[in-house]
Amino acid sequence: MLQVQQLAKHFGGVRAVDGVSFEVAAGECVALIGPNGAGKSTCFACIAGQYPLTGGHVLWNGRALDKLAPAARLQQGVARTFQVAQVFEALSVLQNVQLAVQAALGRQAISAFKSLDRQARDTAKMLLAQAGLSDLAGEDVLSLPYGAKKRLELAVALAARPRLLLLDEPAAGLAEAERAGLMQLVKTLAGQGMAVLYTEHNMDAVAGTADRVLVLIEGRLAAQGTFDEISRDGTVRRLYLGEGRDDPQAKGKNGASHA
Repeated sequence: MLQVQQLAKHFGGVRAVDGVSFEVAAGECVALIGPNGAGKSTCFACIAGQYPLTGGHVLWNGRALDKLAPAARLQQGVARTFQVAQVFEALSVLQNVQLAVQAALGRQAISAFKSLDRQARDTAKMLLAQAGLSDLAGEDVLSLPYGAKKRLELAVALAARPRLLLLDEPAAGLAEAERAGLMQLVKTLAGQGMAVLYTEHNMDAVAGTADRVLVLIEGRLAAQGTFDEISRDGTVRRLYLGEGRDDPQAKGKNGASHA
């Protein structure tokens, strides 16, 4: 279980995150949303290890992660993706995942692409199949459409066999059909017992995917519950989703909502 306890992050006099607490259990898919400037991205970066905490604690399965760098968190079973897909464009799709598998095994020294081609092929192909990329295994990453790069980054994260997956706006930059397919994969991973926490601004990538939604406003947790529950919350509608929307999902579909 991920436990976030009274997390605080201040930048000078700015309280970007101010005493946020929540939990994410194994098998649960939780979305972290909020308007621009709400502290959502800062909160996520603190959990992932990009920012040191001003106060509070982040624990994974009872172990404090506060002092661990992202690489050390990965060794504890915590993997993440980025809003802009981070992949090696000079390698093929398969080679990206092969390299990630080798790194997860502690074998980081690969002398040449030829030797990399012989490493962990079966495991890499299995991960590509899980991400729906089997047909693109031999393609150069540079030529991939952006939706495929997002799936590849997820396959690379899964190479570490994480039990906690942190996804930074997984649907960002994707068309509606691509978003739907990727979020179904995310939901499937949670259904297999993985704890998933993701930030998002497209409401159609939250509705139907997240078991629970956390809403940050002005650095504090303003509401949490199912998507339907937070959609009816007066404060959330007034400050984020909009009072005039009968269907909050429409904001994500029309691109009117921001995180």
